[in-house]
Formats: sequence, structure tokens, C-alpha cells
Amino acid sequence: MEPKDERLPRWSLGSGSGLRYGSFVNSLSSLTPKAEEREKPAISPRRAYVAVAVLCYINLLNYTERYTIAGVLPNIQKFFDISDSMAALIQTVFISSFLLLAPLFGYLGDRYNRKYIMIGGLSMWLVTAAGSSLVSESYFWLLMLLRAMVGIGEASYSTIAPTIIGDLFVGTRRSAMICVFYICIPVGSGLGYITGAGVATLTGDWRWALRITPILGVVGLVLLVFLCPNPPRGAAETNGEGVTGQSSYKQDIKYLLKTKSYVWSSLGVTATAFLTGAMAFWMPTFLSRARVSQGLLPPCFKEPCNPTDSYIFGAVTVLTGILGACLGSGLSRWFGDRVPNVDPLICAVGLLGSAPCLFITIFVASASIPITYVFIFIGGVLISLNWAVMADILLYIVIPTRRATAEALQISVLHLLGDAGSPYLVGVISDAIRKSKPATHDWSFRSLKYSLLVCPFAGILGGLFFLMTSIYITGDRKAAARLVEGDPQPQQGAASEPPIELSNGDKSNQTNNLSVNI
Repeated sequence: MEPKDERLPRWSLGSGSGLRYGSFVNSLSSLTPKAEEREKPAISPRRAYVAVAVLCYINLLNYTERYTIAGVLPNIQKFFDISDSMAALIQTVFISSFLLLAPLFGYLGDRYNRKYIMIGGLSMWLVTAAGSSLVSESYFWLLMLLRAMVGIGEASYSTIAPTIIGDLFVGTRRSAMICVFYICIPVGSGLGYITGAGVATLTGDWRWALRITPILGVVGLVLLVFLCPNPPRGAAETNGEGVTGQSSYKQDIKYLLKTKSYVWSSLGVTATAFLTGAMAFWMPTFLSRARVSQGLLPPCFKEPCNPTDSYIFGAVTVLTGILGACLGSGLSRWFGDRVPNVDPLICAVGLLGSAPCLFITIFVASASIPITYVFIFIGGVLISLNWAVMADILLYIVIPTRRATAEALQISVLHLLGDAGSPYLVGVISDAIRKSKPATHDWSFRSLKYSLLVCPFAGILGGLFFLMTSIYITGDRKAAARLVEGDPQPQQGAASEPPIELSNGDKSNQTNNLSVNI
């Protein structure tokens, strides 16, 4: 039956009673916005691009701040007189709080005003990040506590920001904006090394390095308040109408766990996080020790230590991040129409190809630093193919009202099993090797060298996970699109998918419903 001639309410993805996958409530024609409504998007294109610029700026600062610690790590170890494993705890504590709070922010992000949540989290990040620079040498525990609170602030932003971009754009524009957003990860990380080492060298005090990003973050907070909108969930897919959700958190989790491509891609992202987390945290220190082992650099007995490798590795990280992310996104767009499962295949090729480069990097460092950087560059480009593509996968296989929860769950898993423990694991292995060997600078380098061998194996495992993702991703992508578009056509294998109901929010039209069970 035709719907009543009145303005249509926003689309609704609700839980319903039966929660059978593909069930539709309300007439299918009522789910199509009117022509005049399609011409008036909820957020203007100009405002959407400004919002993405603000979100990218803050994301850049997030990762700059996160890896400033790695850029001045030798100075921190000298200042607090701590071992490799204790130094790695700084990163582990930060990531642990990040992963523990991410599910909460994902739950809130799918139900409440996302802009307010990000403002609150960013405010906490600014205060605690600045406070980290005020800790004296006898209060190492306080530094770890403050770093944990920084992780809480960043969890609110990293969980929600990609979902806002997903609601502002669709198709190739969304892929391009996600690419720009995730380029900020390697670029920000590289700038963290450079900023940390540079400020520590100029001021003679590593703590000043931790004060730069909070100052710049105040600007980001102001821009977020005045320039970033909170678009309706699913606005891009529904021509500005938006989608509302009525499902419980338990139902959201069941839906995600039954989406096979989401599960396998999350495992692939976790392996990537394990690999990049350990390499990013330890590589400048590893290269610095390699120079000492070769006699190219004197040992560091007092801060500030020589920042050469923080500068070079930071610059390489920025360059490989930009090149790899753009290349990965370009390959995705180029082959997207011809190869439906190209995105996980790109991720698989990137990780599997990076593994031999990392093996060579680890073993060549004892002989030639320039050759080492060549393979760091090649491996970095291959790993960076994944940054934008991994995020885009999540946005198109998960319905809009569950994207924040999907981001949060994936973040929790990838940090719990990935970079929360990998820097610490490398540090523990390094300390264990050093205890059984002579206390020389050469063995200080070798112990870290052998402990880093866990990273290439994680890359191989991640590549296999993405190959599994490629098997299921086409069906899952079509299933998510059908739910949003209101297409009643059946899908093969739908019975194994999670339950969901698509309904219009106008209760007055319930007598004119068309119900189709698939």
C-alpha cells in the first residue's frame, strides 16, 4: 500500500521481537526519500569537508603525542633509570586503558551525541598529556597513571571519529576521506618521533616534548566545538534522512560476531597492530643501539641522547605512510569494480610482503644502517597499504547504527592482543636475553634484535587472516547494503547472518505495513 502523503520520518534499524535477518516493517516505498528531500542533504558538502579537516588535524595530534614517548625513549630510560620492560610498560598502560574504555565509548557513540563525547574525551586528553610532563624522576608510577588517563581520552575520539566520516560521505568520496584520515596515523607517528627528539634536543629536557601537542590540541578542541557537526547516523546512505537504532548492546555484539568478514578482518587488524606497535615503539632505539654496536655512535650515559635515528625513522614513517596509504586506496578504487573482494586482498599482500623486509631489516642492522633504512622504507610502504583500506572495510560491512560499536570492539581486540602487549613482550624478551649474556653494549643491541623477530611472524599471520576475510566480504557487504536500502530480495546464506529489523519510525503507518521474512 502507498504511504500517507506526509514528510517521512528518519529510517530506523530496530531490534524488533523476532529479529529475523531481512525482516521489513512498513511499506518499501515509504523507505525511499522524496525527490525534494534528496536535494537537501543534512550536512552541506562544504561543511562536511571542513569537518573532515578538523577530525584529521586532531587525529594527527593524537598519534604525534602517542609516539613522542618513543622519540625520547632513551632519555626517559636514563631519567627514570628503568629497564626495557619497564620502559615498554608506559605504552602498555596507555593502550590498556584505551582498549578497556573503547567498548563504553562505542556503546555511547551509537546512542548519544557523538560530538559531546569527543569534546569530553579530548579535554581529558589535553589535561593528562600536559600533566605527564610534570612528573619527577621518583614518581614513575604517576607517569604511568597519567598515560593511562591519556588513553581514556583518546579512546573516545578514535572510536567515534571514523563513524562521523562514514555518515558524511559514501562510495569513493568516503574511501578518499577515510584514506586522508588514516594517513594521519603514520604521519602523526613520524612527526611524534621528530617533534619529541627535536624539542628534547633544543631544550635539553625531554619533558618539554610532551607539552607541544597539548598546546596544539587546544586549537583542535576549539575547532571541534565550532566546526564539527554531529550528522544523523547513516545520513550518507539515506540521502540525509539518517537511521536510528533500537537494538540492545547484546544484539549488536551478536550481529558483529556473526558477520564473518568483520571477525576475520578484526583479527587481521590485530596482527597489524601487534607488528606496528612493537616496531614503532622500539625501532628508533634499536637503530641507535645498532650504531653503538658498530662503533658509529658513542653510548648514551646521560640525557639528551643522540636523536639521529628518531629524526630519520620519523621522516621515513611519514613518507611511507603517505605513499602506502595513497597507493592502497588507489588500488582499491582501481580494482574495486572488477574484483569485489580486492580490499582484504590488498591488506593480505601488504602484510605478507612486509614480512621478509622486516627479517632483512632486523639482521642487516648489525652490518649497514643505510641498507637497513632501505628495507624499513619498503616494509613501511607495504604495511601502510592497509591503513585506509582496513577502515573502509568496517564501514561498508556494518550497518550505520552499529558502526561505533564495531569500531570499539575492534579497537579493544586489536589493542588487547596487539600493541598493548607487543612492546612489553619485546622488552621482556630483550631483558631475559641480556640477563644471560655479558653486560656489553653489543649484547644490549643483540638482545633487542632477537626479541624483534616476533614481528615478522605476526605479519604473516595477519596476511592469512585477511585472506580469510576475502572469502566472506562480498556477501557481508551486500547484506549490509540491503538492510540500509530496504531491498527485500533474498540473499544466499542469509539464515546464518545476524538478525535485524528495518522499520520506519512513524507509528501511525503501522497499519499499512508490508512484512517480508527472508
